[in-house]
Amino acid sequence: MTQMPMMFFGHGNPLNALADNEYSRAWNAIGRDIPRPRAIVSISAHWYEPGTRVTAMAEPRTIHDFGGFPRALFEMEYRAPGDPALAERIAKLLTPATVTEDHEWGLDHGTWTVLCHVFPKADIPVVQLSIDETQPPAFHYDLARRLTPLRDEGVLVMGSGNVVHNLHTYAWGRHPAEPFDWAIRFEQHVRACLRNGDDAPLVNYLSFGDDAMLSAPTPEHYLPLVYVAAMRRPGDAVTFPVEGIDGGSVSMLTVRIG
Repeated sequence: MTQMPMMFFGHGNPLNALADNEYSRAWNAIGRDIPRPRAIVSISAHWYEPGTRVTAMAEPRTIHDFGGFPRALFEMEYRAPGDPALAERIAKLLTPATVTEDHEWGLDHGTWTVLCHVFPKADIPVVQLSIDETQPPAFHYDLARRLTPLRDEGVLVMGSGNVVHNLHTYAWGRHPAEPFDWAIRFEQHVRACLRNGDDAPLVNYLSFGDDAMLSAPTPEHYLPLVYVAAMRRPGDAVTFPVEGIDGGSVSMLTVRIG
């Protein structure tokens, strides 16, 4: 079976689910370009809670975990099937970590607002893995490495967040907005580490000082990138099929590894 690449998506504004823009079109092109996976494992910024959980239901619900958007967005459904057998496989791979099989969560907007463009038919099983908010980045890196065999099993592992995510400085309703210097510098730092296969500073990202604190003031949107980077193998190419910084302080960078 073909070794699957891995993807990190900068998902940005939930309205991208409804949009025909440069980001949504690029996501759709990715779905046409990569090998068709037998299943998808998504690590989303929006399932960030104590403990490690994996969705194990046959029919995950579409979660509209946002407010203040048009009714059309709340009416969207992404009816991809789940994969209880894959959830069990993930729990075994992550041993000795304790993984709880979850039957309540579903697919949050970090997952479905991107996948509705990447695989619009919603005919590929999707499982979500939560991010344990009580653990440091090094824990997540080590945990993710145990998932690497999934790449040889036809499973696409995707992270969904944003390399730069600062909503306090975001130019709400004022477009276009020039990216902040600190956002550009931090994204460039991350790109360089990815190109060079230098994972230590990616994991210890706060060592990059004020630029990191401004770009990732909370960790949940950054950590999905750590999961994807951890599963890289020697010789994997690193490309950036989607670029741009929205509203001055939300990076839309997409990273493909492999």
